[in-house]
Amino acid sequence: MKRGEKNSTIVRKKGKLIPVLLIVTAAVALLSVIVVFISMWIKRNSGNSYKELWAARNYSAVYEKSTNDIEKNPLDNSVLIYRGYAAFYIAVSENNPELALSYIDESIRCLRVALFEAKEKTVPQIKYMLGKAYFHKNIICSYHFYADLVVKYLQEALDAGYQADDIPELLGLSYGQLGMPYESIKSFSDALLVHESPFLLFNIAKEYYAQGQISAAKQYLFQVTSNAGDDILLIKSQNLLAKIYIDEEKYDDAKALYEQVLEKDDNCAETHYGLGVIYEKNGDLIKARSEWRKSLNIDSTYEDALKKVYR
Repeated sequence: MKRGEKNSTIVRKKGKLIPVLLIVTAAVALLSVIVVFISMWIKRNSGNSYKELWAARNYSAVYEKSTNDIEKNPLDNSVLIYRGYAAFYIAVSENNPELALSYIDESIRCLRVALFEAKEKTVPQIKYMLGKAYFHKNIICSYHFYADLVVKYLQEALDAGYQADDIPELLGLSYGQLGMPYESIKSFSDALLVHESPFLLFNIAKEYYAQGQISAAKQYLFQVTSNAGDDILLIKSQNLLAKIYIDEEKYDDAKALYEQVLEKDDNCAETHYGLGVIYEKNGDLIKARSEWRKSLNIDSTYEDALKKVYR
């Protein structure tokens, strides 16, 4: 090959190599930009994952995030569970009853839908949360139409091996609302093994009283009245104990308890009604009717007092 031809071949090769290098360089640069962008996006959004938001107990953020995600896929099981749990905790902390009820209803809806496709290992926890949601709905609504569902889901969670310290207490209260005192006492007794409190002791006493086991009821009430640090619970216990004394015709003991209650709270309809009953038993109908009217002035719907005044 002649010298001129050789130089011409080298020039042509260099001419082809330069565009290739430019393309490779551009591709590498573009890839680098993409990698940096993805890294920045992951870093920026990693703190907004359900797991991290939940760990931070940012239930409002979890609920807001689920609102967007649920529109894309209404049956996303993971999103439904997070949304149901978040709605429950928002409802518990909400002071507006109507708003709280809307959140608790959304919690129940999400968790019931989630049950259809939930993994076997998460089903017991979902049922536990459903039981708690129905229990809270009873509180918000001030009636006990859902006590049977509280028992259903909490018992199924227990049967599946799920453990939570508040289950026995919630079951005890719900069984009591259903008029099942034996089951209620058993559940409250289980709760006492976890932690003893005047609240539990009072509820056990109340269930024993409902069964007619007066001696057992009094034993628990004595414990509450000697240890209760909460005035509201103490007043409830003293009123029930005074009622027992009236049943036993120990009117002086009952009156002494009622007077102790009125020293703490003169606006207790149950106490004024009870005093009226004592006066009635002692033949003083004028004072009796006066106490019953005081009871109705405090609570115009107090049924027992209404029957006494308007009989």
